[in-house]
Amino acid sequence: MESLMKYINVIGRCAAQYRSEQLEQYGLNSRQHPYILHICRNPGISQEKLARAIYVNKSSVTRQLASLEQNGFIERTISSTDKRAMLVYPTQKALEVFPIVRKVLAEWNQYITEDFNAEELELLLKMLQKVRDKATSYVETRDET
Repeated sequence: MESLMKYINVIGRCAAQYRSEQLEQYGLNSRQHPYILHICRNPGISQEKLARAIYVNKSSVTRQLASLEQNGFIERTISSTDKRAMLVYPTQKALEVFPIVRKVLAEWNQYITEDFNAEELELLLKMLQKVRDKATSYVETRDET
């Protein structure tokens, strides 16, 4: 049996190339879309919660947020209730690009699944959700220790 991760990694790299091509004109790269999505949906989210939400280590979050802040997509402020926590807010620029990011992701999903009928697509999504749930349970269990 071939490795499941081989397929997932190839799909992920192709998706990243597509996102990079589509989002470059807006000043974003392929790794920044989950930040825009989560911050626009959850203004004031802490950097720590953001890291957990998108399953990225804290140092990577800090680097990406610094870039997004420098390019005018987000603002960070120290929490008034916990001086150790940095809260992240979208700027108008992020709010304007948010629907574009969603559109790019939807177009990619449509492209890679266009040869599936409704039943196949439903089965694929159910199986991927099951794999995702197993993977995230591993990470979340480790975070508890």
